[in-house]
Amino acid sequence: MLKPVLAIAVAFASATVLTAASQGPQSAFDFKTTTIDGKPMPFSQYKGKVLLVVNTASMCGYTPQYEGLQALQDKYKAQGFTVIGVPSSDFEQELGSDKEIKTFCESKFGIKFPMSTKSVVTGEKATPFYRWAATTLGPDKAPKWNFHKYLVGRDGKLIAAYPSKVTPGSPELNAAVTQAIAAKG
Repeated sequence: MLKPVLAIAVAFASATVLTAASQGPQSAFDFKTTTIDGKPMPFSQYKGKVLLVVNTASMCGYTPQYEGLQALQDKYKAQGFTVIGVPSSDFEQELGSDKEIKTFCESKFGIKFPMSTKSVVTGEKATPFYRWAATTLGPDKAPKWNFHKYLVGRDGKLIAAYPSKVTPGSPELNAAVTQAIAAKG
């Protein structure tokens, strides 16, 4: 008589696992990428931190934002904040190789925040993080140009997206970063 009950329990448990698995990533910390040096870079290593994920380009009118991004990193790092640069040539303004990008960023702007390998950030071929962000916040919040910014809370949830014209030094972005840092994750 217990067999039907056991079968129902097993079926329910299986359905629950399948449903949870089909929901996909629940936070930014569920993603992995590769550093600009070719090493694994799981976002889970930043659990509990506030992230600003930015698609970057070396030959863009917004490239001077690198300086502001490094200043933001320096200002808030001790409070649990990290900028993650994601070089992209989606808008055809990035250097050819990861090595060239790294050399440019370090020599021209003194970049010390983590950077990933050159990646696709728009459309169907976008990296999993960028596809998730566009799905989560809506396609109107996907990158339209270089230096688009995604703010991620300590809990790994997306807080907001900021277009290229919102500079790292803007009061709007700084207020959002300080609010996210103050929030309990």
